[in-house]
Amino acid sequence: MPRFVLTGAPGAGKTTILRLLEQAGHQVVEEAATDVIALEQSLGSPEPWTSPGFADAIVTLQRRREERVIDGVPGSAIFVDRSPVCTLALARQLESPVSALLQAEVDRVLAEHVYAGVFFIRNLGFVEPTAARRISFEESLAFEKLHERTYRELGFELIEVPAGPVTWRVAQVCLAAGLPAPELGLSSADLRVPAVRRRRQCR
Repeated sequence: MPRFVLTGAPGAGKTTILRLLEQAGHQVVEEAATDVIALEQSLGSPEPWTSPGFADAIVTLQRRREERVIDGVPGSAIFVDRSPVCTLALARQLESPVSALLQAEVDRVLAEHVYAGVFFIRNLGFVEPTAARRISFEESLAFEKLHERTYRELGFELIEVPAGPVTWRVAQVCLAAGLPAPELGLSSADLRVPAVRRRRQCR
């Protein structure tokens, strides 16, 4: 099954899109970083991103989740909330050394052509802070640019998903991935809006 990445600025709506894709019958992989942060905070570490093993914990959980989905119930596609390339961008943003494990995961997804496409979910014009997302809108824009630059430097062609109603964004993702748009109350005129480039292979 083809695997597609959803990435972009924090708070851009990736998780909501992922939930609707799951409801449409596609397999999904949850973001690992948010859960790593939540777990460490529950264990008494208020800022786990300062830990030397933070990036390794993310890529380890990410790979386990992806492998578990691949071994699970078959479907038409798998949508992944972030990838090891996102973790690389996060390490750069935190000015942390890139560990051997993180570099190996990035090298693996490139060498094995793991992802059939990367959807870049653009910011909504605001960001809502959470316990795991302590970031201003201005900081999220800088993070968005860093993510985009990191993916492009590694040879990925990003599929743009601009801001808009979430059901419309989901339909555009499906169409660009070569999948039928789910029944989410959209008219045929809505689906014809040429906002997203058609599916392209990653490096």
